[in-house]
Amino acid sequence: MDKNFINLLKLSKLRLLQMHYESSCGHLGSNFSCIDFLMLLHHLIMNTEDRFILSKGHSAGALYVTLWSLGKLKDSDLKTFNQDNTFFPGHPAGNKIPDLLFSTGSLGHGPSLAAGLALSAKHKKSDSQIYCLCSDGEWQEGSCWEALSFSVHHQLNNLTIIIDQNGLQCFGKTADIISCDDLTSRISSFDARVQRIDGHNCVEIIKSFRSRSSKKPNILILNTIKGKDLYFEGKIESHHLILSEEQYRAAYSRINDDGNL
Repeated sequence: MDKNFINLLKLSKLRLLQMHYESSCGHLGSNFSCIDFLMLLHHLIMNTEDRFILSKGHSAGALYVTLWSLGKLKDSDLKTFNQDNTFFPGHPAGNKIPDLLFSTGSLGHGPSLAAGLALSAKHKKSDSQIYCLCSDGEWQEGSCWEALSFSVHHQLNNLTIIIDQNGLQCFGKTADIISCDDLTSRISSFDARVQRIDGHNCVEIIKSFRSRSSKKPNILILNTIKGKDLYFEGKIESHHLILSEEQYRAAYSRINDDGNL
Protein backbone atom coordinates (compact mmCIF):
# COMPACT_ATOMS: atom_id res chain seq x y z
CA MET A 1 0.00 0.00 0.00
CA ASP A 2 1.25 3.47 -0.91
CA LYS A 3 3.09 5.08 2.02
CA ASN A 4 1.59 8.51 1.30
CA PHE A 5 -1.92 7.10 1.58
CA ILE A 6 -1.10 5.31 4.84
CA ASN A 7 0.22 8.56 6.28
CA LEU A 8 -2.90 10.42 5.10
CA LEU A 9 -5.10 7.74 6.65
CA LYS A 10 -3.34 8.14 10.00
CA LEU A 11 -3.65 11.93 9.81
CA SER A 12 -7.36 11.61 9.01
CA LYS A 13 -7.96 9.31 11.96
CA LEU A 14 -6.29 11.81 14.26
CA ARG A 15 -8.42 14.61 12.81
CA LEU A 16 -11.57 12.52 13.23
CA LEU A 17 -10.72 11.85 16.87
CA GLN A 18 -9.99 15.53 17.51
CA MET A 19 -13.21 16.62 15.79
CA HIS A 20 -15.40 14.34 17.90
CA TYR A 21 -13.61 15.30 21.10
CA GLU A 22 -13.87 19.05 20.51
CA SER A 23 -17.55 18.81 19.57
CA SER A 24 -18.46 16.45 22.46
CA CYS A 25 -20.03 14.07 19.97
CA GLY A 26 -20.39 10.32 20.46
CA HIS A 27 -20.51 7.56 17.81
CA LEU A 28 -16.73 7.28 17.71
CA GLY A 29 -16.89 3.49 17.49
CA SER A 30 -19.12 3.53 14.41
CA ASN A 31 -16.87 6.08 12.72
CA PHE A 32 -13.65 4.21 13.39
CA SER A 33 -15.08 0.92 12.13
CA CYS A 34 -15.53 2.42 8.64
CA ILE A 35 -12.89 5.16 8.24
CA ASP A 36 -10.40 2.75 6.59
CA PHE A 37 -12.97 1.81 3.97
CA LEU A 38 -14.23 5.34 3.34
CA MET A 39 -10.74 6.66 2.76
CA LEU A 40 -9.85 3.85 0.36
CA LEU A 41 -13.13 4.18 -1.53
CA HIS A 42 -12.86 7.93 -2.06
CA HIS A 43 -9.12 8.11 -2.73
CA LEU A 44 -8.40 4.93 -4.69
CA ILE A 45 -11.63 3.44 -6.03
CA MET A 46 -14.29 6.00 -6.94
CA ASN A 47 -14.19 7.96 -10.19
CA THR A 48 -15.54 11.48 -10.72
CA GLU A 49 -18.87 10.27 -12.09
CA ASP A 50 -19.47 7.76 -9.26
CA ARG A 51 -21.85 8.44 -6.38
CA PHE A 52 -21.76 7.50 -2.69
CA ILE A 53 -24.52 7.25 -0.08
CA LEU A 54 -23.78 6.99 3.63
CA SER A 55 -26.73 4.96 4.87
CA LYS A 56 -25.25 4.65 8.39
CA GLY A 57 -25.63 8.37 8.97
CA HIS A 58 -24.18 8.27 12.47
CA SER A 59 -20.77 7.86 10.81
CA ALA A 60 -21.02 11.31 9.24
CA GLY A 61 -17.81 12.39 10.97
CA ALA A 62 -15.76 9.80 9.09
CA LEU A 63 -17.25 10.98 5.79
CA TYR A 64 -16.63 14.65 6.57
CA VAL A 65 -12.99 13.91 7.40
CA THR A 66 -12.63 11.85 4.22
CA LEU A 67 -13.94 14.79 2.17
CA TRP A 68 -11.57 17.05 4.12
CA SER A 69 -8.65 14.77 3.20
CA LEU A 70 -9.62 15.22 -0.46
CA GLY A 71 -9.62 19.00 -0.11
CA LYS A 72 -13.39 19.20 -0.56
CA LEU A 73 -13.97 20.52 2.97
CA LYS A 74 -11.93 23.02 4.95
CA ASP A 75 -10.59 22.65 8.46
CA SER A 76 -12.88 25.53 9.43
CA ASP A 77 -15.82 23.41 8.26
CA LEU A 78 -14.82 20.56 10.54
CA LYS A 79 -14.58 22.93 13.50
CA THR A 80 -18.35 23.53 13.22
CA PHE A 81 -19.11 19.78 13.38
CA ASN A 82 -22.19 19.01 15.49
CA GLN A 83 -22.52 22.66 16.58
CA ASP A 84 -25.56 24.94 16.39
CA ASN A 85 -26.39 26.19 12.87
CA THR A 86 -23.74 23.98 11.29
CA PHE A 87 -23.90 22.48 7.80
CA PHE A 88 -22.06 19.45 9.27
CA PRO A 89 -24.32 17.83 11.88
CA GLY A 90 -23.74 14.48 13.57
CA HIS A 91 -25.98 12.89 10.92
CA PRO A 92 -25.48 14.26 7.39
CA ALA A 93 -27.88 16.79 5.89
CA GLY A 94 -27.91 16.48 2.13
CA ASN A 95 -28.84 19.93 0.94
CA LYS A 96 -25.67 22.00 1.32
CA ILE A 97 -22.74 19.74 0.37
CA PRO A 98 -22.52 18.38 -3.21
CA ASP A 99 -21.00 15.06 -2.09
CA LEU A 100 -23.89 14.41 0.34
CA LEU A 101 -26.83 13.49 -1.84
CA PHE A 102 -29.32 12.62 0.90
CA SER A 103 -29.96 13.18 4.58
CA THR A 104 -29.53 9.83 6.31
CA GLY A 105 -30.26 10.28 9.99
CA SER A 106 -32.94 7.58 9.85
CA LEU A 107 -31.39 4.16 9.21
CA GLY A 108 -32.37 1.57 6.62
CA HIS A 109 -33.10 3.87 3.67
CA GLY A 110 -29.70 4.03 1.98
CA PRO A 111 -29.98 0.82 -0.10
CA SER A 112 -33.27 1.96 -1.63
CA LEU A 113 -31.87 5.40 -2.47
CA ALA A 114 -28.79 3.79 -3.98
CA ALA A 115 -30.88 1.35 -6.01
CA GLY A 116 -32.83 4.27 -7.47
CA LEU A 117 -29.63 6.04 -8.49
CA ALA A 118 -28.26 2.82 -9.99
CA LEU A 119 -31.41 2.21 -12.01
CA SER A 120 -31.35 5.80 -13.27
CA ALA A 121 -27.71 5.47 -14.30
CA LYS A 122 -28.49 2.22 -16.10
CA HIS A 123 -31.34 3.81 -18.09
CA LYS A 124 -29.05 6.72 -19.01
CA LYS A 125 -26.36 4.24 -20.09
CA SER A 126 -24.00 5.98 -17.71
CA ASP A 127 -20.74 4.44 -16.50
CA SER A 128 -21.44 5.78 -13.02
CA GLN A 129 -20.99 3.32 -10.17
CA ILE A 130 -23.16 3.70 -7.06
CA TYR A 131 -21.80 2.86 -3.61
CA CYS A 132 -23.79 2.64 -0.39
CA LEU A 133 -22.35 2.02 3.09
CA CYS A 134 -24.68 0.44 5.66
CA SER A 135 -24.37 -0.76 9.23
CA ASP A 136 -25.10 -4.41 9.99
CA GLY A 137 -27.91 -3.36 12.34
CA GLU A 138 -29.73 -1.76 9.41
CA TRP A 139 -30.20 -5.21 7.92
CA GLN A 140 -32.66 -5.96 10.70
CA GLU A 141 -35.01 -3.68 8.74
CA GLY A 142 -37.23 -4.87 5.92
CA SER A 143 -36.48 -1.88 3.69
CA CYS A 144 -32.95 -3.16 3.09
CA TRP A 145 -34.21 -6.54 1.89
CA GLU A 146 -36.80 -4.89 -0.37
CA ALA A 147 -34.02 -2.82 -1.93
CA LEU A 148 -31.94 -5.97 -2.40
CA SER A 149 -34.82 -7.77 -4.16
CA PHE A 150 -35.37 -4.74 -6.40
CA SER A 151 -31.66 -4.49 -7.24
CA VAL A 152 -31.39 -8.16 -8.17
CA HIS A 153 -34.55 -8.03 -10.28
CA HIS A 154 -33.26 -5.04 -12.26
CA GLN A 155 -29.75 -6.53 -12.55
CA LEU A 156 -28.11 -3.46 -11.06
CA ASN A 157 -24.51 -4.56 -11.50
CA ASN A 158 -23.48 -0.89 -11.19
CA LEU A 159 -24.52 -0.95 -7.53
CA THR A 160 -22.24 -1.94 -4.65
CA ILE A 161 -23.73 -2.12 -1.16
CA ILE A 162 -21.15 -2.29 1.61
CA ILE A 163 -22.13 -3.60 5.05
CA ASP A 164 -19.98 -2.58 8.01
CA GLN A 165 -20.44 -5.66 10.19
CA ASN A 166 -18.88 -4.59 13.48
CA GLY A 167 -21.32 -6.73 15.47
CA LEU A 168 -22.52 -4.00 17.83
CA GLN A 169 -25.41 -1.55 17.78
CA CYS A 170 -27.03 0.95 20.09
CA PHE A 171 -28.19 -1.44 22.84
CA GLY A 172 -25.83 -4.39 22.51
CA LYS A 173 -24.59 -7.10 20.17
CA THR A 174 -26.50 -7.48 16.89
CA ALA A 175 -26.41 -11.24 17.46
CA ASP A 176 -28.37 -10.78 20.71
CA ILE A 177 -30.91 -8.27 19.35
CA ILE A 178 -31.68 -9.69 15.89
CA SER A 179 -28.88 -11.88 14.61
CA CYS A 180 -27.09 -10.81 11.43
CA ASP A 181 -24.29 -13.34 11.72
CA ASP A 182 -25.31 -15.29 8.62
CA LEU A 183 -25.62 -12.32 6.26
CA THR A 184 -23.50 -13.96 3.55
CA SER A 185 -25.80 -16.91 2.94
CA ARG A 186 -28.96 -14.84 3.43
CA ILE A 187 -27.94 -12.27 0.84
CA SER A 188 -26.62 -14.97 -1.52
CA SER A 189 -30.07 -16.59 -1.43
CA PHE A 190 -31.41 -13.41 -3.09
CA ASP A 191 -29.00 -14.11 -5.98
CA ALA A 192 -26.73 -11.14 -5.33
CA ARG A 193 -22.95 -11.39 -5.56
CA VAL A 194 -21.46 -11.39 -2.05
CA GLN A 195 -17.90 -11.02 -0.80
CA ARG A 196 -16.78 -11.02 2.83
CA ILE A 197 -13.43 -9.44 3.67
CA ASP A 198 -11.41 -7.84 6.48
CA GLY A 199 -12.72 -4.28 6.57
CA HIS A 200 -9.47 -2.95 8.02
CA ASN A 201 -7.16 -4.59 5.49
CA CYS A 202 -6.41 -2.06 2.77
CA VAL A 203 -5.05 -4.65 0.33
CA GLU A 204 -8.10 -6.92 0.68
CA ILE A 205 -10.47 -4.00 0.16
CA ILE A 206 -8.71 -2.93 -3.04
CA LYS A 207 -8.70 -6.51 -4.39
CA SER A 208 -12.42 -6.89 -3.73
CA PHE A 209 -13.21 -4.16 -6.27
CA ARG A 210 -11.17 -5.63 -9.10
CA SER A 211 -13.99 -7.92 -10.20
CA ARG A 212 -17.67 -7.14 -10.54
CA SER A 213 -20.65 -9.23 -11.50
CA SER A 214 -21.87 -8.65 -15.06
CA LYS A 215 -25.54 -8.89 -14.06
CA LYS A 216 -25.89 -8.81 -10.27
CA PRO A 217 -25.62 -6.12 -7.60
CA ASN A 218 -22.42 -6.48 -5.60
CA ILE A 219 -22.58 -6.81 -1.82
CA LEU A 220 -19.40 -6.37 0.17
CA ILE A 221 -19.49 -7.41 3.83
CA LEU A 222 -16.73 -5.89 5.92
CA ASN A 223 -15.62 -7.71 9.05
CA THR A 224 -14.79 -4.72 11.24
CA ILE A 225 -14.14 -3.77 14.85
CA LYS A 226 -16.20 -1.02 16.43
CA GLY A 227 -13.79 1.61 17.71
CA LYS A 228 -10.87 0.17 15.73
CA ASP A 229 -7.53 1.71 16.78
CA LEU A 230 -9.00 3.12 19.99
CA TYR A 231 -8.34 1.69 23.45
CA PHE A 232 -12.06 0.82 23.85
CA GLU A 233 -12.30 -1.05 20.54
CA GLY A 234 -14.91 -3.77 20.33
CA LYS A 235 -16.87 -2.38 23.30
CA ILE A 236 -20.47 -1.17 23.25
CA GLU A 237 -19.62 2.08 25.05
CA SER A 238 -17.79 3.24 21.93
CA HIS A 239 -21.21 3.71 20.34
CA HIS A 240 -22.17 6.57 22.68
CA LEU A 241 -19.03 7.57 24.57
CA ILE A 242 -18.13 11.26 24.72
CA LEU A 243 -14.41 11.45 25.44
CA SER A 244 -12.90 13.05 28.51
CA GLU A 245 -9.61 14.87 28.02
CA GLU A 246 -7.71 11.93 29.50
CA GLN A 247 -9.46 9.46 27.21
CA TYR A 248 -8.84 11.70 24.20
CA ARG A 249 -5.14 11.98 24.92
CA ALA A 250 -4.82 8.21 25.43
CA ALA A 251 -6.65 7.49 22.15
CA TYR A 252 -4.62 10.11 20.27
CA SER A 253 -1.37 8.66 21.55
CA ARG A 254 -2.37 5.16 20.53
CA ILE A 255 -3.11 6.24 16.95
CA ASN A 256 -0.16 8.59 16.71
CA ASP A 257 2.11 5.93 18.23
CA ASP A 258 4.55 8.42 19.67
CA GLY A 259 2.72 9.70 22.75
CA ASN A 260 2.91 13.34 21.71
CA LEU A 261 0.02 15.70 20.96
